[in-house]
Amino acid sequence: MSKHLLLLFLLALPFTKWVHALNPYNLSDSTLFDSYETSFAATLTPLMVGLTLIQGADTKQAVCLDGTLPGYHLHRGYGSGAKSWLLQLEGGGWCNNIRNCVYRKTTRRGSSKFMEKQIPFTGILSNKAEENPDFFNWNRVKVRYCDGASFTGDSENKAAQLQFRGQRIWMAAMEALKAEGMRFAEQALLSGCSAGGLASILHCDEFRDLFPKTTKVKCLSDAGLFLDVTDISGGHYIRNLFGGVVGLQGAGGNLPSFCMNHLDPTSCFFPQNLIAGIKTPLFLVNAAYDSWQLQSSIAPPSVDPAGQWHDCRLNYAKCSQPQIQFLQGFRNQMLDAVRDFSKSSENGLFINSCFAHCQSERQDTWFGDNSPVIGNKPIALAVGDWYFDRAAVKAVDCPYPCDTTCHHLVFRAA
Repeated sequence: MSKHLLLLFLLALPFTKWVHALNPYNLSDSTLFDSYETSFAATLTPLMVGLTLIQGADTKQAVCLDGTLPGYHLHRGYGSGAKSWLLQLEGGGWCNNIRNCVYRKTTRRGSSKFMEKQIPFTGILSNKAEENPDFFNWNRVKVRYCDGASFTGDSENKAAQLQFRGQRIWMAAMEALKAEGMRFAEQALLSGCSAGGLASILHCDEFRDLFPKTTKVKCLSDAGLFLDVTDISGGHYIRNLFGGVVGLQGAGGNLPSFCMNHLDPTSCFFPQNLIAGIKTPLFLVNAAYDSWQLQSSIAPPSVDPAGQWHDCRLNYAKCSQPQIQFLQGFRNQMLDAVRDFSKSSENGLFINSCFAHCQSERQDTWFGDNSPVIGNKPIALAVGDWYFDRAAVKAVDCPYPCDTTCHHLVFRAA
């Protein structure tokens, strides 16, 4: 990034507000965050990578919600990275009932008809060493998300003309990428953000099994640590949401068996019940005050009829002291959830005390002159040190508001 471009970028940061009109579908979707991420990508004038549809996937019923072909974006590696592969599973919420899924199939989250023909590769997908020091010359892939169940469903609803085929999409994408050369990988990293971060946990050991034992394989989940917590009304909004996703889409049969042996399918969609049982080395990047979970799990409008959390939900600076105390409790639950996981020397952590969501795909939070740090180490170097075994990384930030390096997300309701 040029110093001039970086200066313009930094000057814009304090004044950034994101306008979004809330609609009935937002709580299970990630639309609230899309314009934010797109705007940052546009600022950086990144590499644009074309969409490849997976031909023949429909013969295996590996299709999007509306029956269209799934797809991915691939940028080839070179030099020392020619036999290394990084896969990023796209995020974008879930659909948990027929109404939401019918709506979703009219968007890029449910149909390849509406997917962008090209997308920006930034952050962990960047092809520039100064923006992505450890993975810039790897084969880098963005697998598009069009099933609404973190690549786990396998059923259909003929009456609503909906195909819930996330697991088949996952398998078709892996077969297609192996044919593109991934089967020869000497190093591989499965990553994902948000619903894709959850998917990278759910499919981590399956990914490991695609390769010989000699291949170095690890997994990274960014903003995928969705917690089974009590919302501000005393209810369980996100448990109900996940229960709808798992039940509607028939995901139970595709969830990790070590969890399903003793817990119900909804519980096995929550990472806190999975991460300690994943055999493959796993790294968790998460904001302790995850913006999506604040807005759509802890304090969604449907459980806040009086609007007491409205301002706090959109702007952390407007949270009252009791609200901050509630969020500190959420952070404590997150730290409890990773306690056993973090005991493994093979696993890694980067939990910063920011109001953020998805920090690996955005250049400003992944690796830049003013990126968030814990102990002077930005996310990109923490992940790289862990992947290449340069250092053990178990980075947990002090509680808000001590971290001055955060890039907090702030939104403004339309």
